[in-house]
Amino acid sequence: MSLNSMKRAHIVYAHPEPNSFVAAMRDMTQESLELAGWETSLTDLQASNFKAVASGNDFGDRARSEYLVYSLEQRHAWQHKSIDPEIAAEVEAVSRSDLLVLVFPVFWFSVPALMKGWIDRVFLSGVFYGGRRVYDHGGMRGKHALVVASLGGREHMFGPNAIHGDLNGMLRHLLQGTLGYVGFSVYEPFFAHHVPYVDDTVRTGMLMKLCSEIGALENRPVLAMPSLEDFDEQFQPKSAIRDDPSAC
Repeated sequence: MSLNSMKRAHIVYAHPEPNSFVAAMRDMTQESLELAGWETSLTDLQASNFKAVASGNDFGDRARSEYLVYSLEQRHAWQHKSIDPEIAAEVEAVSRSDLLVLVFPVFWFSVPALMKGWIDRVFLSGVFYGGRRVYDHGGMRGKHALVVASLGGREHMFGPNAIHGDLNGMLRHLLQGTLGYVGFSVYEPFFAHHVPYVDDTVRTGMLMKLCSEIGALENRPVLAMPSLEDFDEQFQPKSAIRDDPSAC
């Protein structure tokens, strides 16, 4: 396989402990992708001191200096090449990749603040999304995304009738509202359950399972997402219009 034909994956990792199990999942993800023929890049948000807080300081040249509309300033700064270099580097890394992998522990039914800050600052309006450029018309259409996450709860605690409900539903804000929204085809996530409370033998089994599933990534199911073909110009469902007896 030539370098020009190699698939590229960008891995973004967030965890406050360098020797955590999540770090081991990060390493296994990268090693497994490379073993499968992928070219990889990695951003360790903690080690790189990535700034999680969005602010007007992200833009060297402002469209409106007196009032901050963050999404509009993102567009302006990207067009005028005046965006913070650490943001620009991440936008370019994602844009040149075929696969984005987010590796993190689930905190409070969500992502760590550092990962959320990366999304807020890097998923630029105008590049990733804008207007009707969402879902299957989004800026990242044609690319895939995968979430690799750990959590403390046992597997039986998550599901349609479980105490916490469906895990994918818990992370809908990320899986659909972020990754799917900007056009990624989102693979079924990989979850490692009850990690702080199991022994090393069980954790090793989790890592081996991750290795196996990364190796078979092309066969992994993709989550269902809305398609703009099913909605009109105002994002109203076309089925609702067809079923409305007052519609012309």
